[in-house]
Amino acid sequence: MSENKTENMNENIYENLFDMNLEKVSEFQKNMIDSMLKMGEEFDFQKSIDQISTMQDNMIKGIQTLMDITPEDAASDLMEKEEVLRIGKMRLYHYKPVVSARKLSKTPTLIAYALVNRQYMMDIQPDRSVIKSFLEGGMDVYVIDWGYPTGEDMYMTMDDYINWYMDECVNFIIKNSKAEKINLLGVCQGGTFSVIYSALHPEKIKNLVTMVVPIDFATNDALLFRWGKFMNVDSLVDAYNGVVPGDVMNMAYLILKPLELIVNKYIGMTDKMADPEYLTNFIRMEKWVFDSPDQAGATLRQFVKDLYQDNKLVKGELELGGQKVKLKNITMPLLCACAEYDHLVPLSASRPLIDAVGSKDKQFLSFATGHIGMYVSSKSQKQIAPQIVEWIMSRS
Repeated sequence: MSENKTENMNENIYENLFDMNLEKVSEFQKNMIDSMLKMGEEFDFQKSIDQISTMQDNMIKGIQTLMDITPEDAASDLMEKEEVLRIGKMRLYHYKPVVSARKLSKTPTLIAYALVNRQYMMDIQPDRSVIKSFLEGGMDVYVIDWGYPTGEDMYMTMDDYINWYMDECVNFIIKNSKAEKINLLGVCQGGTFSVIYSALHPEKIKNLVTMVVPIDFATNDALLFRWGKFMNVDSLVDAYNGVVPGDVMNMAYLILKPLELIVNKYIGMTDKMADPEYLTNFIRMEKWVFDSPDQAGATLRQFVKDLYQDNKLVKGELELGGQKVKLKNITMPLLCACAEYDHLVPLSASRPLIDAVGSKDKQFLSFATGHIGMYVSSKSQKQIAPQIVEWIMSRS
């Protein structure tokens, strides 16, 4: 190709793509070069060397710290408890009270966590334990450990989890404590289960508390709710022969905020690796994040189809065990606590619960934290747990 043709082609490219004449292109290039030279003048070479050196020192110290940390050092779930009931893979635990019998609530509280993670998030570390705050506040606490489903659990449905497992736990606590009713506290998906249970068995529940609970799935304020509406859950469950691996579910949650949860978290860690306390707590959280139980396919199908896609709960169309779930049957006092910066369960998914129930004594609380911050942040220990304790104790 001749030099003139090449020059003409370059002129056409600039003219068509940038809508500039050659004079403007030259000016643009000059400005770019000037900016780059200015950046070079402002670049502090010694400062960069110092930062790299500091990072290297932190990583060397961090590696030594990692070698010194034992499993006991990074342990969670430390509050003393006793297994009191076992059905299949489900365990019911009763925490040992830490207050005198005179100060202990006469109405026990059952905590139902989500199926997709482990309940010890609420007792993640000694100085960040919601369970500890509950116990110190005088609550008599039980918690459900759903266990780790395997192939034999592939046909477990929401009806099994709610009308069998949860109901057996409630019946046991009522009998064991000689109470007429119990308090039910549900977290995330466990909150959805708790709401459904309270609507089906209102005579057994004295007070209902939900934390970051998804109720109205029509919202699109969070990416998870947008995905859920179009998820081919049948293909997902079938691909894994009826039990979806916890790692698959966990990765789906991580890629909701990939830069923050997969990249920035580990880059930021290098700045604090020399701090043994920070590194120990970081390991605790990582252990919990990746301790994700597999999911029973039948329950996952039903939760996605009936709730995320058809929004049957708030519409009054959800059926379990041959019974319609009517939220107006919930007439006991209700506390709905939410996180304002929750990327998994937005306020718009939780707030409608207040208007949907038949309770007269009902309260909606929102806190300036995220989904996990409801349990592990300093705000959790100073504000959230104390307010829940006060609300429950004043009604128990």
